[in-house]
Amino acid sequence: MTATTDASVHELMADIGRKARAAARRLARATSAGKVAALKAMAAEVRARAADILAANAADVAAMKENGAAASFIDRGTLDPARVEAIAGALEEIAALPDPVGRVLAAWTRPNGLRIERVATPLGVIGIIFESRPNVTADAGALSLMAGNAAVLRCGSDSLGTSQAILAALAAGLKAAGLPEAAIQLVPVKDRAAVGAMLTGLNGTIDVIVPRGGRSLVERVQREARVPVFAHLEGLCHVYVDKAADLDMAISITVNAKLRRVGVCGSAETLLVDRAVADSHLVPILKALHDRGCEIRATGEVRARFPDAVPATEADWSTEYLAPIISVALVAGVDGAIAHIESYGSHHTDSIVTADQAAADRFLAEVDSAIVLHNASTQFADGGEFGMGAEIGIATGKMHARGPVGVEQLTSFNYRVHGAGQTRP
Repeated sequence: MTATTDASVHELMADIGRKARAAARRLARATSAGKVAALKAMAAEVRARAADILAANAADVAAMKENGAAASFIDRGTLDPARVEAIAGALEEIAALPDPVGRVLAAWTRPNGLRIERVATPLGVIGIIFESRPNVTADAGALSLMAGNAAVLRCGSDSLGTSQAILAALAAGLKAAGLPEAAIQLVPVKDRAAVGAMLTGLNGTIDVIVPRGGRSLVERVQREARVPVFAHLEGLCHVYVDKAADLDMAISITVNAKLRRVGVCGSAETLLVDRAVADSHLVPILKALHDRGCEIRATGEVRARFPDAVPATEADWSTEYLAPIISVALVAGVDGAIAHIESYGSHHTDSIVTADQAAADRFLAEVDSAIVLHNASTQFADGGEFGMGAEIGIATGKMHARGPVGVEQLTSFNYRVHGAGQTRP
């Protein structure tokens, strides 16, 4: 469908919102078995339609290259048979999760005999605005469904064809399980006005917005949204190598954190090394990165020890490269590392490498990020790696959801009060 005016886009979006709200009411009473059946059917449909999905993706990727998209952007938007199978696998992993809806979060009885329960409920309708990664179509739709929510998805214009092919598989799975196909809808137009319409809440039909993309997208959503937002800022992730770090472990973690996949939000962008081990640890780590094609941008004292590094600018410390580039500085122990991360970090994911438990405990307690790791790569910043099946994103705010946004984070709660005729005096 093509919309050529803002008025027609708003009419389209209003209709999507009405359908989503109606679907959400049905999903609120869907059984666990029904949701699981739908997710398993979706996985089967993704596998059955793999050729269609890959063909649509090939066209999208060709257009990205023709338009001069960055290599990291193309990597995130590219599917191959293994990645399509990973989409299907994630759907099955979500199906295997406990149903978060209906959980009794707390219960107590008052002196007057009233029995009060706090029970997990769906949020309602979730609007997800994302860029680049077409697998988010399946992840976001499936997580929303498992939590009893309807989802309105708006993908990046460069992956619309791929996302539509994936949505066709999801819709077939919903239909096979007897659930409303409108439970997961994809905005079918590229007009930017569609994003604006979602941010207004679609006449009260959207309950929360989840942005997943770069700083410009997230800032626009936070600035313009009329509904609550689960913020997902860029991943300015740090690895700090402490004076008590094992050198081999520090090399392995740093290389993996930076280079396993440079285009993901959990990729490390800054390496901080305790000045106390600059002579023993710094050069071997930087050599391992440099030998694998990583550009080193560093302070003067780092370059004095590793001449292949280029000078870092002030902007480097707050840049999410999403490329084989890392900024490097020496710091004065844990204090210096925490101060640097507080100044430049995005509260996403940060890691300390150390054998000193006291240093690790302090880092974990004082670094104010959604995910903080000890002796592990920042690339574990992923809902699937947390056992959540998948994630909609990594929330970097502090209200309601923080860290990987999985099925539990996509629920709210209400209070259910059971009486036996009590009245208030």
